[in-house]
This record gives sequence, structure tokens and C-alpha cells, in this order.
Amino acid sequence: MFFTIPTLMTWTRIVAIPLIVGVFYLPLEPATGNLIATVMFVLFALTDWLDGYLARKLNQVSSFGAFLDPVADKFLVCASLLVLVHMGRIDVFVALIIIGREIAISALREWMAQIGASRSVAVHMLGKVKTTVQMVAIPFLLYDGLLFGLIDTLRWGTALIWIAAVLTVWSMAYYLQKALPEIRARVK
Repeated sequence: MFFTIPTLMTWTRIVAIPLIVGVFYLPLEPATGNLIATVMFVLFALTDWLDGYLARKLNQVSSFGAFLDPVADKFLVCASLLVLVHMGRIDVFVALIIIGREIAISALREWMAQIGASRSVAVHMLGKVKTTVQMVAIPFLLYDGLLFGLIDTLRWGTALIWIAAVLTVWSMAYYLQKALPEIRARVK
């Protein structure tokens, strides 16, 4: 099911990456570029929820879609974090924590699937909370201004991305703890 509606929506998150990055290279006023990148990020991030909903509703759930969905999410988040580091809006340490965790847990899940123990590292609520905090922090940081004349998005985004970094480490520790019995059994 390579070209179902939900899978095409997932592909849009991957296609969005050069569009969001490209906005910052256009000759735009900074506030305009920030707004365009923020709106694009939010719209494309919403496809993550919508593609899963449509896959279930239209009975178009597929193993390819299940594979591509988290990959698209990780690409979108990692590319946005790199843009934010480049623009000096987040500390490189935060980006390294989040990106490093994504690589490590993806590798762990792949290995656990190969040994038939993927259930031990299935998605947990802690990982979902981490993702939600990230997905709120990133548009705040992309916007970098006063929202509704009241909310300093850079300040709130910075606090949220640090919370996401803490949740990132916590969720990684959780997944490693769940996988540890299988790892010990295989490494002997």
C-alpha cells in the first residue's frame, strides 16, 4: 500500500523538510519567514495524527505505512532542530540529546524486531508525551516572537524543548530497561 491517502500524507512530512528549511533562505523579513515556517511545520505535523486516523477509518493500514510514519516524524523533527541550532534558538546539546535518542531507539527497535522481541520496546505513553512536548516546542521556537502580543514563544519554546530533552532521556532509559532482559539473554 505504497500510494494510499494516509501514506501520501506521511510522504508530505518528508517533502515538507526542504520547504521549511528553504523558507529561511528566501529574501523575506525574519518575522514573515518565521511565521511561514511555523505554519508549515504545524500543518505538516498535524498530518501525523490525520494519516493514522485515515488509515484506520479507510481500512488502509499497511506495514509500509507503519514503517514510514515514524521515519517521517523523525526526519521532520530532526531537520527542524538542526534549523533551530543553526539559527541559534536552541542549544546544540538539546539537539544532540533528541537526535541521538531517536537514532539509538530506532536501532534498538530494529534489533529487537530481528530477535523477535519487538513487544518489549513498543511505543509507551512516555514516548508519546515526549513527542507532544517536542511538537509544541518546535513551532514556538520557529515563530520566535510574541504570540497574540502576550506569549514570548522563544522563552516558552526554550523551556518546552528542555523539558522534551529530559523526557527524551527518561523515555530512552525506560526503553533500554524494558529491552535489558532480552539484551542480556542475547549477549551471553
